[in-house]
Amino acid sequence: MDYKSFDGIQSQLEMGSMENGLMNEFDDESLYSPETEAQKTHSIQAVEQGSSSSGGSQDDTKKLMGNVVYRSIKTVVFSNKLNLLMPFGPLAILVYKLTGHRGWVFFLSLLGITPLAERLGYATEQLAFYTGATVGGLLNATFGNATELIISIYALKSGMMRVVQQSLLGSILSNMLLVLGCAFFSGGLVFHGKEQLFNKATAIVNSGLLLMAVMGLLFPAVLHYTHSEVHFGKSELALSRFSSCIMLVAYAAYLFFQLKSQKNQYVRIEEEGSQNEERSDDDESPEISKWESIIWLSIMTAWISILSEYLVNAIEGASIALKIPIAFISVILLPIVGNAAEHASAIMFAMKDKLDISLGVAIGSSTQIAMFGIPFSVIVGWIMGRPMDLNFQLFETATLFITVLVVAFMLQEGTSNYFKGLMLILCYLIVAASFFVHVDPSSSDDDSQLKT
Repeated sequence: MDYKSFDGIQSQLEMGSMENGLMNEFDDESLYSPETEAQKTHSIQAVEQGSSSSGGSQDDTKKLMGNVVYRSIKTVVFSNKLNLLMPFGPLAILVYKLTGHRGWVFFLSLLGITPLAERLGYATEQLAFYTGATVGGLLNATFGNATELIISIYALKSGMMRVVQQSLLGSILSNMLLVLGCAFFSGGLVFHGKEQLFNKATAIVNSGLLLMAVMGLLFPAVLHYTHSEVHFGKSELALSRFSSCIMLVAYAAYLFFQLKSQKNQYVRIEEEGSQNEERSDDDESPEISKWESIIWLSIMTAWISILSEYLVNAIEGASIALKIPIAFISVILLPIVGNAAEHASAIMFAMKDKLDISLGVAIGSSTQIAMFGIPFSVIVGWIMGRPMDLNFQLFETATLFITVLVVAFMLQEGTSNYFKGLMLILCYLIVAASFFVHVDPSSSDDDSQLKT
């Protein structure tokens, strides 16, 4: 018995010395495979502890899962200073339960949604690494606008049609003037010695879609204010629903045109940039896995949905408490929060001289809201039994029309510089000041009652 035990110890020592020798003298991975290491580990555990290897493997699996969860949380939650605002979301719910002060609930909800909107864009960008550039660009535009669409659905549910109209309008204005202006301005300052170039053909197509959206919004408003409806209060709503269906068909055709018919021309520059700049941008790789991205997208969307309900319910109370017009809150404040992801992405890509991506984020997002978000809200309101229409009132419609014209003229040359960016930012300040002194006509309330 003593000899056998001595022989077993000697054999283990020889295995250890063999392992050290192979590690030091050879580089062949087949001589030191993970399977061999696992077998040695299990044999040592069996000799020393006399236990089976199943318990150890379960502990290792739990440790591995714990490490993956810890790394994912560290990457997504603790990698951005803007995430310091995340605790304001639960704080808004707590303040609502304890005090019910609408002004503070609105302000805290606004702060709490801001980092969530930015992280939603981050998770979408990570998922785009696995889906490809074209699909990834569409995902980025879709989830980048998820915040506005969620807020719109809750506002529709509460019967606040004007908040829906103004928040969606504000999202278009914010993307076209503020986001694109900041991208042009930042890129122009970094590359002040030259004019940055972008794909003019793509910009023209998006400008045409935006003008089509203006047409869809203009005719119901003109029909209403000229009192030329066949059936007062009904023709306008019927025209809005018909136009919304046409706009959705046009947007579906645009997606097909972008993905299939003109794939080589209209693929976002991520594909072109990836071919030309793979060597210089090796650091651009996914930080989290595909399933982690999907899980984080679900978590962020659900949390934004919860906070959006508190935000929408506090809008009217916040307007009274803070003495700010509802129009200013809906058109300026809400879209700035919802466009946090687009704002950061557009500036970042412009400073890397990838202006086509910045243009795709800003103008592409505006196009999606105008051709999909607004008609989608009309159809959802139709399903809910809410009289949501495309009559955005003359003031808002005129603002959108002038904005589309200004941006279209800025994009017609296919070049940008910091001065163009500054002009767009200053135009947005004029729009913001206009809505700060704008009050909705009282007749809009009477009209909504007639339609119901």
